[in-house]
Amino acid sequence: MNLAVRNIYTIAKRELGAYFTSPVAYVFIVIFLILAGVFTFPLSDFFARNEASLNAFFFWHCWLYLFLVPAVGMRLWSEERRLGTIELLLTMPVTGWQAIVGKFLASWLFLGLALALTFPMLITVNYLGNPDNGVIFCGYLGSFLMAGAYLAVSCLTSAITRSQVVSFILSVVLCLALVMAGWPPLNDMLSQWFSSGVINAIASISVMTHFSQFQRGIVDSADIVFFLGLIFFCLFTTGVVIRSYRAG
Repeated sequence: MNLAVRNIYTIAKRELGAYFTSPVAYVFIVIFLILAGVFTFPLSDFFARNEASLNAFFFWHCWLYLFLVPAVGMRLWSEERRLGTIELLLTMPVTGWQAIVGKFLASWLFLGLALALTFPMLITVNYLGNPDNGVIFCGYLGSFLMAGAYLAVSCLTSAITRSQVVSFILSVVLCLALVMAGWPPLNDMLSQWFSSGVINAIASISVMTHFSQFQRGIVDSADIVFFLGLIFFCLFTTGVVIRSYRAG
């Protein structure tokens, strides 16, 4: 294991462990599981659909993550800046990108754990019928990638401000924009003034557009590239912001 990987692993391990040293992680997981269950079963009439699939479950993820992921990501760098520990972190024998990747991976793994704990839904739908589990696993993959994209946006806003509240609000606004760009009612309204080419271009930057492919069981390299590209762009921009602190 080279030094860079070791540093990333050490930071990720520390950050992931920090989540579970307080009740915050457990509260978040409980809230996520409760909301996922409420939106899937009562609000979506899961049993009345009479279909063996988790479409009702995945449909709400764009909106569930809109508030829950920024709540996780808002502290990544804002807390370091508020406590003044960012200067200490930047003087340690780690590069800025190693710290960014380590922090991001820890939070992404935490979100992945919360998502994995929804496995009773998979068991339930298999008990009630014969679903296409390949489609379901594609949905989980897409959901995990989308959570990473939301988190990367939150990582960026967290680096910009020392206030967790401001970081949360900025993250929600930016992530909402990424969702609304592909929201059919909005696209229908915009079609009255813009050409189909412009509408398609706007929809192409929406997480909803790309996540919908995974919901159908389609793993398209273009969708994977979109999510990973968005993550890379936000983390790269976070690095630029962090380097400006080091330079200052």
